[in-house]
Amino acid sequence: MTTTKAGLTHIDASGEAHMVDVGDKAETARSATATGYVKMKPETLALIREGNAKKGDVIGTARLAGIMAAKQTSNLIPLCHPLMLTKVVVDIEEDSALPGLRVKATAKLTGRTGVEMEALTAVSVACLTIYDMAKAADRGMEIGGITLLEKSGGKSGDFRHPGA
Repeated sequence: MTTTKAGLTHIDASGEAHMVDVGDKAETARSATATGYVKMKPETLALIREGNAKKGDVIGTARLAGIMAAKQTSNLIPLCHPLMLTKVVVDIEEDSALPGLRVKATAKLTGRTGVEMEALTAVSVACLTIYDMAKAADRGMEIGGITLLEKSGGKSGDFRHPGA
């Protein structure tokens, strides 16, 4: 593994991008949890809650989209390793204070590299799916707050976001 002074593992000393060799790393249990939200009009939230969106079950479809996205992360993000995920959970809950929906995703595996990007991708695509399915009612929705909450496992150890 080559790193720059800033500690970036995908960039070598000459500034070229490379996939990190994780072949010599130990396999450990790893997990990551990310979050995000879709802020919307109260009427849009009610439409989703009542199951009256024109495109169907917004929350169920977004949950499935997030799981599918986690499994495709290496096809979407350059230099990400394809991973054999053992579990992906996507939870979507109403938050009347936004108003809107909060999305939380957890990805797990036993392997040589972390699953932070898989959790973040799951949240991102679930939020985009919510927007897509409800945009006919509310094009002004806001997607935001996409954050890694915590990760465990691997050489770098555990991480918990200070705001988590």
